[in-house]
Amino acid sequence: MASSEYTHGEMKIDSQSKMYGGFMKAGTWGALILLITVGYMTFTLAVGLNWLASLILCAGAGIAIGAFMGFGGAWIATVIALSGLAIFIQILILLFSMVL
Repeated sequence: MASSEYTHGEMKIDSQSKMYGGFMKAGTWGALILLITVGYMTFTLAVGLNWLASLILCAGAGIAIGAFMGFGGAWIATVIALSGLAIFIQILILLFSMVL
């Protein structure tokens, strides 16, 4: 039988623990961004709320949830950047609706 240098319980798992923690954080970020996006679409399309009011509501909720979960400044910057993208898209929709 082949001999092994492995001793049970003595393996260094620092890199695996960091990878697992990073994967869980990325999954949480993705799930929250998806939740905010679906909430924005629901408030705007299904409920009939004004798009700007819906955006403010969802961005505020996203920042509050991120602060509660301890995501820090990167999360707040991401939510603000996505809100800016949504405003830009709404301006494009407004401009194209004037042309047509």
